[in-house]
Amino acid sequence: MTGGCLAEIGHEVIVTDNDAAKIETLEAGRLPIYEPGLDTIIAKARNEGRLSFSAKPSDAVAAGDAIFICVGTPPLPNGDADLSAIDHVAKLIANEARSPKLVIEKSTVPAQTGQELKRALAVYGRKSGVTFRVASNPEFLREGTAIEDFLHPDRIVVGVEDEIAERQLHEIYRPVIERKFNCPMHSPGPCPDVPPPAWIVTTINSAELIKHASNSFLALKISYANMVADLAEKLGADIQEVVYAMGMDPRIGRSFLNAGLGFGGFCLPKDLQAFVHLAERTGVDFSLLKEVEKINRKRVGYVVEKIRRALWVVKGKQIAVLGLAFKANTDDIRFAPAIDLINQLVREGAKIRAYDPEAMEKARPLMPDVEMPESAYAAAKDSEALVIATEWKQFRELDWTRIRDTMTRPLIVDARNLLSGREMKALGLEYYSVGRPD
Repeated sequence: MTGGCLAEIGHEVIVTDNDAAKIETLEAGRLPIYEPGLDTIIAKARNEGRLSFSAKPSDAVAAGDAIFICVGTPPLPNGDADLSAIDHVAKLIANEARSPKLVIEKSTVPAQTGQELKRALAVYGRKSGVTFRVASNPEFLREGTAIEDFLHPDRIVVGVEDEIAERQLHEIYRPVIERKFNCPMHSPGPCPDVPPPAWIVTTINSAELIKHASNSFLALKISYANMVADLAEKLGADIQEVVYAMGMDPRIGRSFLNAGLGFGGFCLPKDLQAFVHLAERTGVDFSLLKEVEKINRKRVGYVVEKIRRALWVVKGKQIAVLGLAFKANTDDIRFAPAIDLINQLVREGAKIRAYDPEAMEKARPLMPDVEMPESAYAAAKDSEALVIATEWKQFRELDWTRIRDTMTRPLIVDARNLLSGREMKALGLEYYSVGRPD
């Protein structure tokens, strides 16, 4: 994603990975992930000669003046971030570099990782005499809108130790800051009339902390909305009316005040855990975030209980689940609440048909006994309940009269508050949602 967008704004980019199969996929013109618009950007950049792929990381290191580290930092069993890939890349860069390099952390890492990276480059490269500058440039991209977020960000954060590194990064991002590129997301029309991104220069430690603090706060907003939703349900209030009014306050904001099945994906759960463990190592009691995590873990069970109450008996029932990805507009099923939901229902003896516009290929190996038909309508046929687990726009636009007529029992459990309860009930559907009167 980063390589494609950097090439799109005019840079010459070599993308490398130690997974040869992934490079082969990219060289064949296919993508290993689903991200709207990414295929167009990569094809265009390759055709114009600005983007190439290499299965030899040493070639990429030798060619690059600036090296973006975009490797994974998965959680360890204790919740800490696994930084072994960062260390491996540091050794590779130090061994292969023959000219000065700006090494940029793009991966989400705990604070002070940049200092360790700088030390590792110095140790591994002590015989080469090559100069390395280290910077942190956290990304704030949302899966499903990542291209838009890269090309039209609200801020660009760079953590640096000297003016030379700042100038290099500013030159890299100058087309984005000055809006001097042909935007593929809005062509042939104009781009949105929004302010240029803020250029925020910090220390490396601060830049790293900004990323974790931001993601953890977003997770907090989701869990807070879910707790208010539970209260609203008990009191007969409507959570969507509540959070709409809350979000109008500029001190709060509307984004991520979404009640439902809870957050998933690879970033928020992982970053939240890593932030908690970072705080614990430094002697800071971040019990607030522990509670955020605890609330989120209970959300799937809360929805399963709602299904159980509606059906009375789950065992032996045919249930349709719409959505497998952790959010709409992606095929990412990592830590997806929908997967956990299906597994819990299967353990209770339910028979599941699941459908997702993009994520079924990745989900099938994890759930070989779950039927995955080619349409939402096929999933709903003869079902005694239908659960909306991912907020795909396509699901809102389904012919719900057709679904009602093909279901054995027209029961909808909307775990994402995607639909209008009033409209569903007017169609004769039995409808349950989260934090709204049923």
